[in-house]
Amino acid sequence: MKAMILAAGLGTRMRPLTEHTPKPLLQVGGKTLIEYHIAALARAGIRDLVINTAWLGEQIEAALGAGEGHGVRIQWSREGQPLDTAGGIRRALPLLGDAPFVVVNGDVWTDFDFSTLPRAPRAEAHVLLVDNPPQHPQGDFWLAPDGRVQDAAPDAAARRLTFSGIGVYHPALFARCPGEARLAPLLRDAMAHDAVSGSVHDGRWYDIGTPARLAALDQQLKETP
Repeated sequence: MKAMILAAGLGTRMRPLTEHTPKPLLQVGGKTLIEYHIAALARAGIRDLVINTAWLGEQIEAALGAGEGHGVRIQWSREGQPLDTAGGIRRALPLLGDAPFVVVNGDVWTDFDFSTLPRAPRAEAHVLLVDNPPQHPQGDFWLAPDGRVQDAAPDAAARRLTFSGIGVYHPALFARCPGEARLAPLLRDAMAHDAVSGSVHDGRWYDIGTPARLAALDQQLKETP
């Protein structure tokens, strides 16, 4: 199984930290954000990785090379100008192959065990959901008791949760999207056809969206690795 780490964003919300350093190379707890993902994927036996780059991407390539220093194999999808999430994944499909693959946002930190993800989604996608963080109290999607993820509440007992930025996708999900497209609308379209399943991670998860959140996580990891 292959995995893709999304690392092509401009990191505008993280300025001035990202004016000279790409967001995936920002450090927390003595390691770069992207190194945590690489290590977690390798522990799960997922060692064939694709990483997309744009803003200051040459720094990321210089830091990671072909992955030999981390026990993985890295292929690079160079975008030049960053594409939206789904567009970047679609561009990388020739590197990802025909089988389902994992995707993880490069700007989150989590203790999630990637080995617990399904090797193939029941339909087009399987997404990992988390409890709503303070900065996103309204959440994103509902998880039905049967494991289906929906954009509208399936019943009164369903929980509205936040999309973690981690999922398993079938390549067919992206075959019909344009070159520049966001992932959320693509998932909502698949949800309308009951083609998205989901699970919940109850452990640690952080969206590193601002310098303040980065500093707070850095302090937490120094106190509780």
